[in-house]
Amino acid sequence: MAVTPRVSTVVPVFDEEDSLPELHRRICAALEGAGMEFEAVYVDDGSRDGSARVLRDIAARDPRAVVVELNRNYGQHAAVFAGLLEARRETVVTLDADLQNPPEDIPAVVLKAEEGFDVVATYREGRRDTLFRRWASRAINFYTARATGVALRDYGCMLRGYRRPVVEAVKACREASTFIPALANTFARTIAEIPVGHSGRSHGVSKYPFWRLVSLQFDLVTGFTTFPIRLMTLTGLFISCCSFLLGGWLLWRRFVLGIEQEFGLFTLAAFGPTESSATSPMPASSAP
Repeated sequence: MAVTPRVSTVVPVFDEEDSLPELHRRICAALEGAGMEFEAVYVDDGSRDGSARVLRDIAARDPRAVVVELNRNYGQHAAVFAGLLEARRETVVTLDADLQNPPEDIPAVVLKAEEGFDVVATYREGRRDTLFRRWASRAINFYTARATGVALRDYGCMLRGYRRPVVEAVKACREASTFIPALANTFARTIAEIPVGHSGRSHGVSKYPFWRLVSLQFDLVTGFTTFPIRLMTLTGLFISCCSFLLGGWLLWRRFVLGIEQEFGLFTLAAFGPTESSATSPMPASSAP
C-alpha cells in the first residue's frame, strides 16, 4: 500500500502582499492535485507592506496555513531557518513567495525525495532574470561548489526539497548567518538535482539588490571554508620571505660588493637615512 507523502512548504515572505493569495491558491491546487497531505508555513520577514495581514487572513480561512512573524527583516535564509523550526512533515520544500518558482513543480521535488534522496536541488530552465543576476548566480554557484565540495548547477534556486533527517541537522545548527542550501548539502548523503520552470516577476521588485548579494557571497566564503584564512597566511609568509630576500641582497651589495647604496625607498626602509643624507646640512631658511 502506497504511503501518502506528507509535505511542509516553507515560504519566506518580504513585501510580497500582491503575490500571496495566488501563491497559496496554487500551492494548494498543486499538492491537492498530486494527492499529498501538506501544510504551508509562511514566514513574514519583517515586511513593511500588508503581507502580514494577508497571511493572517489566509491562515484564518485555511487551517493548513501556518504563519510565523519576525519582528524585523533578518534576511531570506534566516527566515527559512525560522520556517524549518515550525515545519512538521517528513519532506520540507522551500520556495520563494514572488511566484518565480512555480508551485506546480513542488510535487516533482517531493516525488524525487521519495526515491530516497536527502536533498533535492533544482535548476531553473529558461531563467527570466537580468544579465547581472545570472552573472551573480554563476559566481555564487562557483564558490559554493568549492566551499561545500558539491557541484550543482543552481544554488540560487530556492525551490528545494529536504528530508526530515537533514532538516533536523540544520535545525541543530545555531549559526548567526548562513546559506541554507549549502548547509543542508553538508549533512546530506544523497543529493539529486532536477529541472524546474522559472517565471518572470509579476509584482514588486527583487529583494536581493547588489549589496545583499555581496553580503551573501561573504557569508559563503567565510562560513563554509577556511580558504580565506589560508590565503591571508600564505600571502603574509610570501611578503615576509620577499622582505628577507631583499634585505639580504642589499646587505650583500653594500658589505661584500662594496656598492654604495643609493638613497631610495628600499634602502630607507632597510637601513634608515644614508650617511650623506644624515650629515648634509639643511639649507638655511631665508629671513622673512
